[in-house]
Amino acid sequence: MTSLLSGIHWFKSGAPWIWLTGGAVSISLLSVMGLLLLIGWKGLSYFWPTPLYQWQTHDGDILVGQLYAQEYVPMTRLQGIDLPSTVDKESDDLVSRYSIKIANRELYPADFVSIIDVNIKEQSMPQGWAVIERTRHGDFFGKPVAYQNEFGVISSDVSELFAYGFSRVESLRDQISSVIETEFKGTSRALEQLRLDKRKRELNGSLSGSYLEKYNTQKKQLDKRLAVADAHLAELRILLNQDKLIVVDMTGQQTAIPLSQILDMWYPNDMASAEKVSQWGQQVWKFLSENPRESNSEGGVFPAIFGTVLLVIIMSVVVMPLGVIAAIYLHEYAANNALTRVIRVAVINLAGVPSIVYGVFGLGFFVYTLGGSIDSLLYAERLPAPTFGTPGLLWSALTLAVLTLPVVIVSTEEGLTRIPSSVRHGSLALGATQFETLWRIVLPMASPAIITGLILAVARAAGEVAPLMLVGVVKLASSLPVDAEFPFLHLDRKFMHLGFHIYDVGFQTTNIEAARPLVYATSFLLVTVIISLNLTAISIRNNLREKYRTLGQD
Repeated sequence: MTSLLSGIHWFKSGAPWIWLTGGAVSISLLSVMGLLLLIGWKGLSYFWPTPLYQWQTHDGDILVGQLYAQEYVPMTRLQGIDLPSTVDKESDDLVSRYSIKIANRELYPADFVSIIDVNIKEQSMPQGWAVIERTRHGDFFGKPVAYQNEFGVISSDVSELFAYGFSRVESLRDQISSVIETEFKGTSRALEQLRLDKRKRELNGSLSGSYLEKYNTQKKQLDKRLAVADAHLAELRILLNQDKLIVVDMTGQQTAIPLSQILDMWYPNDMASAEKVSQWGQQVWKFLSENPRESNSEGGVFPAIFGTVLLVIIMSVVVMPLGVIAAIYLHEYAANNALTRVIRVAVINLAGVPSIVYGVFGLGFFVYTLGGSIDSLLYAERLPAPTFGTPGLLWSALTLAVLTLPVVIVSTEEGLTRIPSSVRHGSLALGATQFETLWRIVLPMASPAIITGLILAVARAAGEVAPLMLVGVVKLASSLPVDAEFPFLHLDRKFMHLGFHIYDVGFQTTNIEAARPLVYATSFLLVTVIISLNLTAISIRNNLREKYRTLGQD
């Protein structure tokens, strides 16, 4: 009876609910950590130099590739597959089915093939086989056997000649990039500016004969410079395509791969552990620092990282002043009447509006209405080609600012509510005005809550994709929103985003199976970017909390 009464007392004390809550929180944290570890493992393991295997079947066929996946299937599911006569096809035994990545897209109809272990006669790891990373058609698996230089001479000394030729090709690539950036793009921009200036004079009615003569002279000079740049590029590209690497594939067929298409080459079966770690680090760095290729299924994601971070920064710069000012007005200045209560309810309800609705609003108001008006007033000479009347970085940032505005308002107003009235009264009693009290006393003390609103806004905005698809994000951006050309920050340009990149790679690429590991890698990267931005804001908030301890904990 005593134990029963103690049990009832323990139950009424609320201790079971504390343990239940603690257990639920622990399970949730472990689930989140497990999910992040799974995504990180599947994403980062994609860059590891996977060994190449060689399988020989009982029919004499040879397959060379990477083991992509392995599953166990019952024999009864393999009725339509040719199996050796010694195998009991009616058995319920499980057999292994291997999914093998054979690459070499231009030679074989598919990137992946399947094979059953009972069909395998021999498995080995061939030496001297290389994984060749190319600019197009994905990787190539083969054994380098010869090298053809720029004079057409073929030599079997592959290693030294390839190292020399690859460095030469890298130098030519740098020269081509320099010509494109300095000569070709600069001349093209000058031509476009000249055309716009002429168009502007036509609209203003100030087009004179002397200006036309000057215009024609300048245009001829620029056209000549452009022709010279084109000829220079053509010469460099001819030199770039001269050297070739001759490789044998798994069928014994020789293929000549121009060095201009080769980005990297390594021998996974011949590498030591330290070499594999070094190669893995190089591949991860390429993923973080290079531009995407092959419809985003190859290459890096640097433009998407840059676009995501820049979008969040611009959004934060816009939403913080608006949200803080709105919260200050509602809490400090506006009377507590029916109108303000309706406004508060509306702000709270806006936080639950689907994000795609904000995208439609941004497209209709910011892009077509506001952007179209800006084009008519300031960029009339560019019409009908829009400048700000088309989706871009600025409208995406403003749309996300509107989307996250309720979060900042609610968080800031809660922070203002926690400040004791005695603090305000003491400041006013010492002769400070209401604005001085607000600026010097209230806002600094409420700054941790304001930063909390920023953290919540960043966490939501960085992962939004649906509204961005309508107001500025693209599959592949030709240039970054920031460059050395005035005004340096181009808010009218479209941009790439990690969230949209995940959607595109996972559902829109031509070879989804081959690009699937990139979905994990980009997802892990997006989570890392969001955590980094939040940790930065949290560190600022913690410093402010230490400075203004009057409020205690938020």
